[in-house]
Amino acid sequence: MANRQAEVLAAQKDLDLEKKTYQIELDTTMGKILLDMFADVAPGHVKNILGLTKIGYYDGIIFHRIIPNFMIQVGCPLGNGTGGPGYTIKQEFNAKPHEPGVLSMARTNDPNSAGSQFFICTARVPHLDRQYTAFGKTADAASLDIVMKLGSVPTGANDRPRTEVKINSAKVIEKPKT
Repeated sequence: MANRQAEVLAAQKDLDLEKKTYQIELDTTMGKILLDMFADVAPGHVKNILGLTKIGYYDGIIFHRIIPNFMIQVGCPLGNGTGGPGYTIKQEFNAKPHEPGVLSMARTNDPNSAGSQFFICTARVPHLDRQYTAFGKTADAASLDIVMKLGSVPTGANDRPRTEVKINSAKVIEKPKT
């Protein structure tokens, strides 16, 4: 797997978490999900996903793992949960609760092993609080509805959706802070 860190760092150069707010729009095969970023509690994770999104990393990637009443997971370029961007980022555990619509970073047993895989909760999952980095949340009810619809897709072995569900494209939306 290629290391995409240099591309991501270059794409992050014009980010300004102090003066701007950021959202990510995921255009999925089941509808659009708009996510607000928690730059105040997880700036490194926010910059990472914004950079990956800007370089087109998530375009065409499948949701490889869906567990009903838990979460939907995406971000593996290999489509099997073992891939990443070729680098990792440090954890930023915080007090944001893992509840429906919360965006959080997937990782291995090593807390500092996150890269590009993320999940969106479809239920309240208290055992993840302060153990995984929550860094965003669905921006509106329509986005949460799409997340919940994705969370009910029938799955087979390894919690893999039986029908492919993917991110067609992802884009960053930035606005000046008011």
